[in-house]
Amino acid sequence: MIWNALLLSLREIRRNLTRSFLTVLGIMIGVSAVITMVTLGNGATRAVQDQIASLGSNLIILRPGQRLGPGGGVGAPNFKLADAQAIESQVSGVEAVAPSIARSATIVRMARNWTSSVTGSTNAFFATGNWTLAEGRYFNDTEERAGRAVCVIGETVRRELFGAQSPIGGDMRIKQFSCEVIGLLASKGQSTFGMDQDDVIVMPLRTVQRRLTGSQDVNSIRISVQEGVSVDRAMAAVQQLMRERRKIGANEDNNFNLMDTRQIAETLTGTTRVLTMLLGAVAAVSLIVGGIGIMNIMLVSVTERTREIGIRLAIGALERDVLLQFLIEAVTLACLGGIIGIVLATVASYQLAQMMQVPFLFDARINVVSFLFSAAIGVVFGYFPARRAARLDPIEALRHE
Repeated sequence: MIWNALLLSLREIRRNLTRSFLTVLGIMIGVSAVITMVTLGNGATRAVQDQIASLGSNLIILRPGQRLGPGGGVGAPNFKLADAQAIESQVSGVEAVAPSIARSATIVRMARNWTSSVTGSTNAFFATGNWTLAEGRYFNDTEERAGRAVCVIGETVRRELFGAQSPIGGDMRIKQFSCEVIGLLASKGQSTFGMDQDDVIVMPLRTVQRRLTGSQDVNSIRISVQEGVSVDRAMAAVQQLMRERRKIGANEDNNFNLMDTRQIAETLTGTTRVLTMLLGAVAAVSLIVGGIGIMNIMLVSVTERTREIGIRLAIGALERDVLLQFLIEAVTLACLGGIIGIVLATVASYQLAQMMQVPFLFDARINVVSFLFSAAIGVVFGYFPARRAARLDPIEALRHE
């Protein structure tokens, strides 16, 4: 019985192909919109997680001031190199500690110039940030102690100042002094938080302090925690140590802040998931609109086929047979729209993911749920026309012109 009803439904769909296509168009758009939004949202979430991970694993960043952002460190004293040494020696579970200070400067090489961030730090900076070398080497002990004018640069700086040439052994002028390039960092890809990670120049801490800042202060300390060690416990230990060293009273607020990249990742991924769900819910509204379109067309179909329905009822067809036929026809239209929508969404999601430079993550669950939801739309919105057809009076139906 169901197979015969399905064949009749397909025959009616083929009979009015244009009308059938326009009927399922709303379902196609709805399904493809939902899947595309969710797929791109999942890709954006993965991209955020990867970018946070590129900052460093189990990383804690210590900065002056009670909060992050512009003006957050106004009036708060900077750190000293001794603070970083105290953390490394007194806090258990710490793998690497990198005191650093950053300044923006214009770098000149021959006829080219580029404005970049110059960071003064130790070799621990590369360990805490998961940096690897593409060419060259890191600083040696003599260069760090003497504060020599050597630097390790990022891919963006190499491209802007050296073009296609190898930068190793080349010189750049930073303000009034010349700096020799001894290393090139492997690219980390595009930006995190809107900043290009490859647009960086790293020099020994003493070099930047003497030649750029004229101060022994450092404005951040990067702390990498060993695998298996509780980051929360390490943060609490660092906070207690800094309160003691900065002589903060028991009832006074911290004049420094601790940022855990793990917490940032959880916050950002939570935000992107909420936005993904919101966009998916908005896109699902078009499925409801598509269901209304199916209902309208099915009501028109019932009107057009009134005599056919009357004949079937007159020769012995039961109401449930007529109900089942029209219901299957509505569900078939909705399922066809769902299948086409899934195909369109897969193609569109892949193309858009390439354009947005986010991973393409195929999620079978959202495809199955979208298809089942489209079938449910067919049942819900097809039931009223099907019931109307099943309850027609055979005598009145046969009189219909």
